[in-house]
Amino acid sequence: MNTLKVIGLGLIGGLIPFSIYLFMKDNKTAHVDSIVEIREPSNHFTSFTGGVSNTSAPMGDFREASANTVHSVVHVTTKVVRTMVQRDPFFEFFYGPGAGGRERKQYGQGSGSGVIVTSDGYIVTNNHVIEDASEIEVTLNDNSTYSAKIVGADPSTDIAVLKIEASDLLPVAFGNSDDIQVGEWVLAVGNPFNLTSTVTAGIVSAKARNINIIGSRNRDVVPIESFIQTDAAVNPGNSGGALVNVNGELVGINTAIASQTGSYTGYSFAVPSKLVRKVMTDLIDFGIVQRGFLGVQIAEINQALVDEKELPDTRGVYIAGVNEGSGADKAKIKEGDVILKIGSKAVNSPAQLQEEIGKRRPGDKVPITIRRKNEEMVKEVLLKNMDGDTELRSKEEIERYVALGATFEELTKEDKKELNIDYGVRIKSISTGKLKSLGLTEGMIVTKINNDKVVSVEQLTGFLKNSKNKGVLLEIMTESGKRDYVGFGL
Repeated sequence: MNTLKVIGLGLIGGLIPFSIYLFMKDNKTAHVDSIVEIREPSNHFTSFTGGVSNTSAPMGDFREASANTVHSVVHVTTKVVRTMVQRDPFFEFFYGPGAGGRERKQYGQGSGSGVIVTSDGYIVTNNHVIEDASEIEVTLNDNSTYSAKIVGADPSTDIAVLKIEASDLLPVAFGNSDDIQVGEWVLAVGNPFNLTSTVTAGIVSAKARNINIIGSRNRDVVPIESFIQTDAAVNPGNSGGALVNVNGELVGINTAIASQTGSYTGYSFAVPSKLVRKVMTDLIDFGIVQRGFLGVQIAEINQALVDEKELPDTRGVYIAGVNEGSGADKAKIKEGDVILKIGSKAVNSPAQLQEEIGKRRPGDKVPITIRRKNEEMVKEVLLKNMDGDTELRSKEEIERYVALGATFEELTKEDKKELNIDYGVRIKSISTGKLKSLGLTEGMIVTKINNDKVVSVEQLTGFLKNSKNKGVLLEIMTESGKRDYVGFGL
C-alpha cells in the first residue's frame, strides 16, 4: 500500500523540534538561539526559538493590531545547568554511597518568546524553547524581569505553559483559528535575535500543514502537526511568539520556519490557537494534557490509493486499521472506511483529523461522518485515553504520581525480584522539567533520595515538591541494573 501514514490515533497535540543546548567543557558558557535545522530532501524545516474577523487592514497600516499585542508578548531566556556527580569509590567504601562525590557543572543558554494569556502571569510558549532549562527568565515589554516556573509542557504539540508571580498583566485576546482564511493578513510578534517587540506582517499561505518535524525529532510522542503557514518574517527567537489577525487576536503560536539557512526565507508555521487553548487549559488545570484517541490508523488519500482501493475521489482520510476495543471499534467503524467529517468540520488530510481530535478530551462523544463504499453515515465515537479509559484523571491523582515533569509508578514484585531490590519506583514517563534536564529517562528507577530508601511514589513526589528541600541527591538504577547518582537543587 502506497504512502500510508499510520498513526495510532486518538490524536492530538504534537509539534515541533527542540532547542540545541551547547555545553562547553571546563565550565565555559555557550549562547544558543532556540533553533534546530531538520534536513529534508528539498527543504530544511527549522524550529526557532472570541472569533476572528475576516476584515482586512489597509496595506502598511497595522498600528492597532500591533498596539494590542506587543505588551502581551514577552522575551524568554533560559539557562541550562547540568550537574554531574563524579563518584569517589574510596569515600563510598568507608562512608556509604554518594559520599565524597565531586560535582561538575556544564552550562548553556537559549532564548525565545512567549505570550501572556492571563493577567495573573500564565504564559504560553513553545516546549522546545524551555526544554532542558534549569532556570527560566521572562522579560516584559517594559523591561521588567521575572523568574518563571514550568506549569506543564506538551511535546506532542510543542506547547508549554510558564507562570510568573505578577499581576495586572495584559493578556492577549484569543481568536478562532478555525475562521482564519488563506490570503488573510496576519502579524507575527516576537523577539527575533533578542530584539524585543518586533512585528512583521504577511498573509496566511495555507492551513493544516504537516511538515513532519515533531515525530522526526521525538519518536516517543504522537505528534500533531496542523500548522498555519504564513509568509510573515519569523526568525530565531520568534519561537513561542504570537501570530495575530488584524484585530490583534491570537490565531497561532509561531513555532517553525522553512529555511535553507537557519533564518527566514519565505515560510513560517504556527500552532493554531484553538489547539493551543485546549492544551494550555489542560496544563493549567491538570499539569498534563488530557488526550482523547479515536483508536484508528489512518492514511492520506492520494491518486495511487484511489486507484488501489477503488475510491470515488480523494476526499477524506482513509482508515487503514482499527484498534480492538477502541472508541472507533465500539462505534463499528471499519478498515476501509473514509472519514469525511469530525463533527461539522470536513477533514481532507491526517493533519486536519489530528487537529480536530486534538481539541477534545477522553469521554467526549464525537459524531464522525464516514463513507463506506458509496454510502455516507454518521457514527458517534466515544474518545478514550491511552489506557483505554474515558474518565479524566483528577488533579489529585496526577499530583500524587507526577513531579518535576516525570510520572512515576510502583515496582511490581517481579521487578524487585529481577533487580534484587526491595525498594524503588520507576519513571513511567518524562517530559520537560528538572529531571529531564538532568538526563533522566523513561524506565530508570529511583532507589534512594538523600540516601533514604524510596519505598513509594508518594514519598518521592512529596519530597521533590517540598520547596524546603534545597538540595537533592538521587540514587538511580538503569534498566540494566547499573547504579548512578544525580545531584541538583530545587
